[in-house]
Amino acid sequence: MSIEIKMPALSPTMEEGTLAKWLVKEGDIVKSGDLMAEIETDKATMEFEAVDEGTIGKILVAEGTDNVKVGTVIATLLAEGESADSAPAPKAAAPKEEPKAEAPKSEAAPVPAAEAAKPAAALAPASGDRVKASPLARRIAAEKGVELSALAGSGPNGRIVKADVEGAKPGAAPAAAAPAAEGAAPAATAPASAKPAVVPDIPHTAEKLSNIRKTIARRLTESKQTVPHIYLTVDIRLDKLLKLRSEFNAALEARGVKLSVNDLLIKALGVSLMQVPKCNVMFTPDQLITFQRADISVAVSTPSGLITPIIAEADTKGLAAISEQMKDLATRARDNKLKPEEYQGGTASLSNMGMFGIKQFEAVINPPQGMIMAIGAGEKRPWIIDDALGVATIMSATGSFDHRAIDGADGAQLMQAFKALVENPLGMVA
Repeated sequence: MSIEIKMPALSPTMEEGTLAKWLVKEGDIVKSGDLMAEIETDKATMEFEAVDEGTIGKILVAEGTDNVKVGTVIATLLAEGESADSAPAPKAAAPKEEPKAEAPKSEAAPVPAAEAAKPAAALAPASGDRVKASPLARRIAAEKGVELSALAGSGPNGRIVKADVEGAKPGAAPAAAAPAAEGAAPAATAPASAKPAVVPDIPHTAEKLSNIRKTIARRLTESKQTVPHIYLTVDIRLDKLLKLRSEFNAALEARGVKLSVNDLLIKALGVSLMQVPKCNVMFTPDQLITFQRADISVAVSTPSGLITPIIAEADTKGLAAISEQMKDLATRARDNKLKPEEYQGGTASLSNMGMFGIKQFEAVINPPQGMIMAIGAGEKRPWIIDDALGVATIMSATGSFDHRAIDGADGAQLMQAFKALVENPLGMVA
């Protein structure tokens, strides 16, 4: 008997996702653990593995399909000796029967069932402003100069497929809207707030927002609208930390470990949060949660957007371990290979833009965390050393604090502790 392959919940909060890419095709034999698809959640693009062994029967949801609910049947897996023709159709795909009950009395004449079910061709339905079409159909349309919105889709749910595009004339103008089918409900009008922005008549490209980018936009907007931020900045002398880093790297060279400045700053933030526990907190509507360890979320830029993999127990973890784990997490973050538990959680965040030459900035808090540390570039500046004017390597660091949970004085103590650890780095490794 065939097995239904359903849209998985790849994180505790996932309710729907985009079936970004199929890694198998109908007729392929798969074993437990084989990769079958790439699924884009609101956090990352993740690989979906086979649980059972069998042959891919029918692929029911095409790649590129958005808003696929968790639990939706996306394909079938055939047992040994079973063919796709003999396998029963998934329940989710079964068409609804027309009700046999007598239609209620109405002054309007009832629509015959045959007419209501008539499979008339219609222009491909769109999701928002996006025409439903397969990736191959889109590529062919772009090569031929065919306007997708002018075509009637013959695929599932009116999706435009390869055959629809191959027979179309290049440069075809969008067809006039077809009359609404009898009994069809009128299209809902989008609220004013949801109307697309008017794009100026300037050469441009348009890219569909990924689920990750939508989530970033939503969470940052919520953070700035609901979390009262307070910003505290300190200038920190880096000379001792840079010297200690060089000594560590010389000692660790045989092990293939090379510490970055960021690795030491992750450690410094972890230790300072334990020194000032009033900043290692999370605000809830009726509770203030104080954490007993420092798990630091580190901002990493990826092609699909910002993600924050976590260095757990940064306050007690060794510098070499932090360095190796951070390199691994950053690499897999850019390849969309992180597991949910590797980027969900964290007690505070660190964002470093010093490598871009940014001197100072104010980062947005990542709720429900209570703070984020923004790191600027280290640079040579005039500095008073032993009551005399000299030159030192100085870095500006700005803490953003949730003022509902962290008072200004407590935030100032954290910044003071962080500054002291970076300027006297032996204190963080003792």
